[in-house]
Amino acid sequence: MSARDRRGRGGLPGVLKGLAATARTAVRPSHTAEYPDVAPTLPPRSRGVIALLEENCTSCMLCARECPDWCIYIDSHKETLPAATPGGRERQRNVLDRFAIDFSLCMYCGICVEVCPFDALFWSPQFEYAETDIRDLLHEKDRLGGWMATVPPPPALDERAAEPGEVAAANRPARGTGLVGGGGTRPPRTVRPRVVRDPPPQEPS
Repeated sequence: MSARDRRGRGGLPGVLKGLAATARTAVRPSHTAEYPDVAPTLPPRSRGVIALLEENCTSCMLCARECPDWCIYIDSHKETLPAATPGGRERQRNVLDRFAIDFSLCMYCGICVEVCPFDALFWSPQFEYAETDIRDLLHEKDRLGGWMATVPPPPALDERAAEPGEVAAANRPARGTGLVGGGGTRPPRTVRPRVVRDPPPQEPS
């Protein structure tokens, strides 16, 4: 039997299999989301955009220094605060003037959110911030702060999980508790017995 005859015999079953697959797919319900009429259901940890909580930012520049794309721009100035008590020293604080993120450069690695020591940056599932001009993807602190309303609350902790370090530190008794002068008694002190060893023998001269 020639190769042409073998192809002719195998062609008709292949066509029938293809028609059967098409018929099965045609009767199945469609899973297409009618966006933008129907909002998509996003995963709880989706990375849409970075939101800024301005009152928590101290202009420490840590996020800008750790950003691998250098897409965070921060400007600030110092203000002098009067002394809280008479005779005390004046203090200085950083006031945030500008906080901008260029999302045309951002690669959504999340390093800035992780390294922020004051919880000023959060992930928001908001993703509808496309622009017709790439230069308009440089978003300032006003728009970044507006996305804080879309940040989901943190998930509840597992009942069997360990106690967070912050809670354990807050519940730890203050220093001096239980010592003399601290309102309690000093716990008994364990004294180890001292072992007296014999001196090594001296060699005869």
